[in-house]
Amino acid sequence: MTEFLSKIEQLPFSMWVLQSPYSTILFMHSIGMALVAGFNAVIDLRLLGLSPKIPIKPMERLYPWMWWGFAINAVTGTSLLMGDATTKGTNPDFWVKMVFVFSGIVVLKIMRKKVFGDPQLDQGPVSGTAKGLACISLICWLGAITAGRLLAYVGPVSGLPGLKN
Repeated sequence: MTEFLSKIEQLPFSMWVLQSPYSTILFMHSIGMALVAGFNAVIDLRLLGLSPKIPIKPMERLYPWMWWGFAINAVTGTSLLMGDATTKGTNPDFWVKMVFVFSGIVVLKIMRKKVFGDPQLDQGPVSGTAKGLACISLICWLGAITAGRLLAYVGPVSGLPGLKN
């Protein structure tokens, strides 16, 4: 596995990522995260009862923004991974992050179908299913963000084979 990850790091694109636009890519990754996790949190918190006078159905318009954020993160995250594949690919924290991200995306899709597909949405109290999905969603995105930040502090250190935090 390490040999495969090392070959990825040696690709011209991977080296270019580290030499030129690394900070720009990292910044764009943060923007994508703000879109997907931020707008998702807005919906989740509303479903959990925050600001009950604000209707929920119009918040469905945030979904295209969340998908754009996810697309930005997929491209920038892959680029960042390629530039440091041997470090990130062998770090268990990276895989924890990926489980949270993909779980969050699954919940996002289920929520759109079950919550926003409900014709009775905004005509009564929020269902227990919607509240449960909102809680799970918040946990997924908080977990993904936390695990992502911990990548810099847990496991192998970039550029220094064998050194760990």
